[in-house]
Order: sequence, then structure tokens, then C-alpha cells
Amino acid sequence: MQVPDAQLKTFVVDSGLVSRKDVEAAEKSAKERTQPLGDMLVSQGSLSEDDLRRMQAHILGIPFVSLGKEKIDLAVLALIPEPIARSHNIVAYKKGSDALEVAMLDTSDLEAIDFIKKKVGLKILPRLTDTASLKSALVQYQKSLKDEFGDIIKSAAQSMKVSGELDERGLQKLAEDVPVVKVVDALLRHAVIQDASDIHIEPQEEKLIIRYRIDGILHDAMELPKNIAPGITARIKVLSRLKLDEKRLPQDGRFKMEADNEKVSFRVSILPTYYGEKTVMRLLREGGGGFTLDSLGFHGKGLESIHQATKQSTGMILVTGPTGSGKTTTLYTILDIVNTPDVNISTVEDPIEYQMARVNQTQVRPDIGFTFANGLRSLLRQDPDIIMVGEIRDTETASLAVNASLTGHLVLSTLHTNSASATIPRLVDMGAEAFLLVSTLRVIIGQRLVRKLRADHIEYTLSESEIKELEHSVDLERIIVALKEEKRIPDKATIKTIPFYKPKEGGESPDGYGSRIGIHEVLHVSPAIRDLIVKGSPADAIEAQAKKEGMLTMLEDGIFKAASGITTIEEVLRVISE
Repeated sequence: MQVPDAQLKTFVVDSGLVSRKDVEAAEKSAKERTQPLGDMLVSQGSLSEDDLRRMQAHILGIPFVSLGKEKIDLAVLALIPEPIARSHNIVAYKKGSDALEVAMLDTSDLEAIDFIKKKVGLKILPRLTDTASLKSALVQYQKSLKDEFGDIIKSAAQSMKVSGELDERGLQKLAEDVPVVKVVDALLRHAVIQDASDIHIEPQEEKLIIRYRIDGILHDAMELPKNIAPGITARIKVLSRLKLDEKRLPQDGRFKMEADNEKVSFRVSILPTYYGEKTVMRLLREGGGGFTLDSLGFHGKGLESIHQATKQSTGMILVTGPTGSGKTTTLYTILDIVNTPDVNISTVEDPIEYQMARVNQTQVRPDIGFTFANGLRSLLRQDPDIIMVGEIRDTETASLAVNASLTGHLVLSTLHTNSASATIPRLVDMGAEAFLLVSTLRVIIGQRLVRKLRADHIEYTLSESEIKELEHSVDLERIIVALKEEKRIPDKATIKTIPFYKPKEGGESPDGYGSRIGIHEVLHVSPAIRDLIVKGSPADAIEAQAKKEGMLTMLEDGIFKAASGITTIEEVLRVISE
């Protein structure tokens, strides 16, 4: 249930959590983007989602409940069927003699309330909750991975007494074995539920190890008997339409499934190793858009520079960073901003990670000679206004991308470089002429991903020794100035008085972190930087000039976000040092 913007504005200003100036600025932006004021305040970082929910609950006179740490009685939880709970965002958490308390994201969902009332025959007491609480409760519908696998594994191990090499027909039969299908299905479902980005299935000498990458960190999920490995690999090959009897060469494939109320695409890579075939699957949530630049972690001058670049009809916007740094998500978010009915957008990608409406997306096929360069050359004959090239990998693609931006197109792409400033020398090394780059480059974004702190964190201030150690690698005064400009800290605050935070282990999550956000450096190609490019200046000189013009480096942006309570200094240093 949405609270009227005018009522919310009054309450937020009166609470003192956000200044009147910031609320009015958010109100203006919300009207321009036709978004609710509350959503805009959250996306700009002025309010947390929890704060907004609690305010809405108070204004509406509805109790607010947090279920993050609450273990719900399974008998109570089961009163609402899991599909209904997921589709309507509602869970039962407390049962009395004549009433059932339910936690919801939208207490005006009368259809769900009426359905549950008829089903359980009790009075329904709706309570407002937040997304994190609801997700925590929904996870409790699932048994632990070990519990669920226990009986399945025993059955699978007994039915899979494989002797010698199986031919294609034997492998096909193994892949369709009911216990094998159940094991693979459970592995995939649990990966989706736990927000894993990758699944690793690794054969060892005497066992099969299953690992999930969650928030960028690999975690052991399960150890299975070694004799189950051939069946699991065969099943995944069948789903991905790969050759069942090919075990000597690497294979790549893809398949889709629906789990946890969302469609997920799995990008599969199978590699022969000493102990058997290792399988790695990347999870790509379809419709993975819906992000805003604010929610990805962009703010201040960097955010303004990107918005200015998206309003241009020509030039290049580049996103850089290592594999797994969120480049593709940033690129799709920018693409979503420029995706209006009056432009023709074409992309050439490897692979197509998210499907976007009104965008003509093309998958490269190097095995048949259809490369990024060939694809880009063909796209230019499709009358595009905006072109997205998944990655600039070689001299030919770099040259074509630069020329496309010179001939009246806005070009979006990614590169693998360690910083925004290092991108320019890299392009020159790839054969791009400096005098052409100064005419085309608009913005270069460098980024990494850091884990976000959970709500139940520990506050502390930096000691003298910690401040001195940080000063060796970062200009703290620049960060203080940026924090004050964006009203994140009081005007009189100093590095000694700013609160920082540490994770509280054993709370909502084992390590105190949950989900990830970007730390960025946004290099706006100004006239002064163009002069440096023409002179052939090194990356250090370009970065120094960008900093003079107000750019925060990735490390500085990380400390900025640590001081804002989003992450920790330790997490930022871990990611930057990798």
C-alpha cells in the first residue's frame, strides 16, 4: 500500500532523517521519472528500505514486523501454500486461538487475505514487513540442502553403479534416471534461492564437491559420492544440448528454468580435468533489469556525468573492470535509460545475458566466423541510433567502435582494464588514434563489486593508527569533502568523528553481509583530459587530472560508501587488492 507522496514528505521532514532540501530534490526527480517519492528516497540513499517501510507502517497505522532472525514454526508457515506466499509476498508467522498474523509487503492485497481467510478459517491480522524479512521467511519453506538431498542421494547412489565407460545411449538413460533428475533440480533450485551467481561442480579423487558463489565468495554447499558425478554431468549436458559422449574437449551450452518464482538462464561450461569433467554454471536472471544507476551505487558528480553522456547522440560510453565486476549490469542499466521509442538500438553480445524489449540483440558465433567485428560491421547497415558491443576485444572491433561513434552513433561497450584511466592507453595500444578518441570518448566507468552490510552491524570510529594506515593509500580529505557535499555527514564532521561499521556475525547472515553494490570511478573526458590524450600522457597523469576535476577513484568511492554505512573498509580493501 502506497502512502500519498505529500503525506510521506511531511512525515520524513518532521522526522529529521532527511533534510527538507534533499526531500524536495528527491520529490522533483520522482515527478520527472514518474516514480513514488519513497522509491526515489531509497534509490538516492537518503532512506533505507527498512526506514521507508517503518514510516509507511506508522502513517497507515499498521504494525511493522521484522522476521530476519525469527524461526517460524513450520506448521504455521505451511498454513499458506508456498506458491501463494511467493506470488503474493505474504507469509504466516504467528497463530493464535482465533487469529493468524501474516507479514506482507502490500497490506492492500485483499485477494490474498480473503483466500487465506477462507482456507484457514481464522481472522487474518495483516502486518507490514520488508523485502529482506520476507525473503528470510520464504527460505524457511525449503529444507536445508543436506536434509533434502539425504534420501535422494542414497537412492541415486544405489541406482548408479556404473561399470566402465557408457556409450551415448547409456549416458542418455542415466541422465533421465529419476534420482539424478531430482539431485540436479535440487542443486539448481537451492542456487537460485540463495542468490548464487555461479555453481561449481568439481570432481575429486573420492568425492564430488558442489560450491556456490554467493556475493562474490565461493562457499562449499555439499559433498556427494563420486559415483553420482557421471549422472549429474550427463543430466546437465542433456539440459544444455551438449554432446553426451564427448569427454575430452571443453563444451559450452545454455538452458533455462523457472525457480523461486523467476526465470533463470544457466550458462554452462564443462571442462575435462584429471578426476573427471568439471562443470561451472553462471546464473543469469531474466528481466535482470529494473536497476537504476542510483541503486547500482552511482552518486554525485559521477552520476551526473553518466546522465549527461546518455543525452548525447554520438560518442562512446565505456565500462571497465575484471570479469565478475558487474560491467554487464551497468551497461544494461544505461541501455535501459536510453531505450526510448524514438531510437533504434542494436547490440552484438557474447552471450546475450538479459533480454530487453525493443532492443535488437545479436549473439556472436566465433565458431562460424561471426565475431564482434563482423557483427558490428553488419549492425551499421541496420540504421541504428545506439549500438552496444558486448566487449572490445581486438584492434578491429576497437577501430569499428570508434568510427561508429564518429559517424553519428552512441556506442556502449566494455573493456577489461584495471581502472578508468588505464582504458585510454589500452585503446591506443589496440590501434585507436588519439585524435579520434578525443572526439568520441564521453565517459569511462571503472568498477568493482563489494558486499553490503546487513542492517544489524556494529558501529565504531577509526583509531589514530587506522587513519594513518589509510592515508598511505587514499586522500581522506577528498572523501570528507564529497561526503559533506552529498549531505551524508554533518558539516563539522571529521575523519575522527565519522562512524564506520563492521559486520555482526551470526545475525541475519553468517558473515554479516548480504548482496553486493558497485564501487566506481567515473572519468568524464573533459577538455583538459582531451589535451592529455593527444599528448600521449600516461594513465597516472590522466587520473591525476580527473581527480582535480572531482573524480573519486574506486578506492575513494569505497571508503565513501563505508562511511555511509553501506559496506566496510575491510571489504573495500579486499576487493581493490584482488
